[in-house]
Amino acid sequence: MKGKITVLVLVPNAGDRLPRCLSSVTWADDIFCVVDTRTTDGSDAVARQFTDHVVYHEYENAAAQRNWAIPQIETEWTLVLDADEWVSEELARKIRQIIADPGSCDGYNIKRVSWFFGRIIRYCGWHRDYNLRLFRTRKGRYLDRRVHSRVVVDGKVGVINEVIYHDTYRSFEEYLATCQRFTTWGAQDAYDRGKRAGWWDLSLRPALRFVKMYIIRRGFLDGYHGLVLCGLSAFSVFLKYAKLWNLERQYRFGPAVNVPQSEDRDT
Repeated sequence: MKGKITVLVLVPNAGDRLPRCLSSVTWADDIFCVVDTRTTDGSDAVARQFTDHVVYHEYENAAAQRNWAIPQIETEWTLVLDADEWVSEELARKIRQIIADPGSCDGYNIKRVSWFFGRIIRYCGWHRDYNLRLFRTRKGRYLDRRVHSRVVVDGKVGVINEVIYHDTYRSFEEYLATCQRFTTWGAQDAYDRGKRAGWWDLSLRPALRFVKMYIIRRGFLDGYHGLVLCGLSAFSVFLKYAKLWNLERQYRFGPAVNVPQSEDRDT
């Protein structure tokens, strides 16, 4: 299906965000929603308001879910969105121009603008956030990683400066729930690659993350939102490597922990 595009969206419990996402891509030739089988908030019903192409698949991680879905897409082009993202009108026009041009690149990194606790983050490194989301379907596949995977395109890759908007964490509960999952998966990925946690990973890496985001990337210009974001990011780095250290300990010694008995005894 030359010159046509499918928008691929993974659907978790995101019923409050999903309508904005899907309504921003109604111009696409197909919207393909892959629903996590554990979804309980009616997000699948929301998806069906915008498309009939809704399937259920057990969720392992985002990369595996997308790699399962991509071979089923019949259009020449695929645009990948998360349920908490949406396409600007300027980006929609740009994408239509690209897919109509036979001489276009095979993939495109797209600029993303993100909200954090209800405010756009303009520094902290987030202002340089580009993600490869648009690609020729038969030339793209995600790396086999549990977290922070990216699509690899067999061909030339360009850049689009028109933006995807991203409504990230609205509360500490949302952030900490995601942090818990991602640091666990990230630690396991690192362990599988042969990485082991040293003292510098537990001490210097978190501190350097904060300095990089807050000082070098000028996160202080984002006010309290920037300070909180940089602090939480540093904590997530520490937590990932603490979990990596714990994985090594468990694989080496086993999960059991010897708990000393209390010296208080009945006499």
